[in-house]
Amino acid sequence: MKDKILEAIKQFDTIIIHRHVRPDPDAYGSQGGLAEMLKASYPDKNVLIAGENEDSLAFLNKMDTISDEEYEGALVIVCDTANQERICDQRYGLGELLIKIDHHPNDDQYGDVIWVDTNASSSSEMIYELYLHGKQQGLHLNTNAARLIYAGIVGDTGRFLFPSTNPKTFKYAGELVEYNFLFSVLYENLYSTKPNVASLSGYILQNFTLTPTGVASVIIKDEMLKKYNVKPTEASQLVSILGNIEGIKAWVFFVEEEDQIRVRLRSKGPVINQVARRYNGGGHPLAAGASIYSWDEAEQVVRDLEEICSND
Repeated sequence: MKDKILEAIKQFDTIIIHRHVRPDPDAYGSQGGLAEMLKASYPDKNVLIAGENEDSLAFLNKMDTISDEEYEGALVIVCDTANQERICDQRYGLGELLIKIDHHPNDDQYGDVIWVDTNASSSSEMIYELYLHGKQQGLHLNTNAARLIYAGIVGDTGRFLFPSTNPKTFKYAGELVEYNFLFSVLYENLYSTKPNVASLSGYILQNFTLTPTGVASVIIKDEMLKKYNVKPTEASQLVSILGNIEGIKAWVFFVEEEDQIRVRLRSKGPVINQVARRYNGGGHPLAAGASIYSWDEAEQVVRDLEEICSND
């Protein structure tokens, strides 16, 4: 599959790279890392990155402004996005050829060429593997590509603490930090916390609920976001703070947004992506996301998690 991707890259003069909505470091890292690698390898090609800018990740990269005309005859690559409805900028289908590169379960098999590796720690790790596979065919990895790929790996492995981390992940990370970027500064940017977000963290730690089956839940409504002056995306990013609390098997964050309630699911063992699929979502066995549209549905999500944890 990597050979098919490399052959397609060589054939097209314009390459447009997408990722998912509400991006995380892996979305930015795989998309931007691939783009920087291709720019360094093929300076005559027009390589563009599509999607809305995310303020919290502005230190990593900035998206391009792309016209509809540029999609004509273009190769489109979508990184780190399991389902078509989650692709940021729905013009991804306007190109001539579509490639999917992802590490989530392949429930939505879109694309003319599909490379999915659920054993990879991140899509950024897969982009580095693409480089290793193709460096004898002319692929070059510059410092900025290495920085972005490393950021994506760090973000999706929780600083190498999540179960998806494996010996290969550490090997690749060790090779990437040999490039001339300050990974200490990168960590500072990835994990710096605004005072208002820290205050919301304190509220969450004092107000989460925990059922006898080991299911924890947090409800963050619009009035709470306004009280702490926190964006929904910032609140959603706090989901990991319950991970070290004793007695919790699985947990869920419900964050109210303008048109939906964002559901963030995490687990220490029970498989929870099956729950996400019931509510317009999906993801990994221990980390998934979904969308609901009423607080009654939130109660049902918790009941579904309780059933899974009680049988675990």
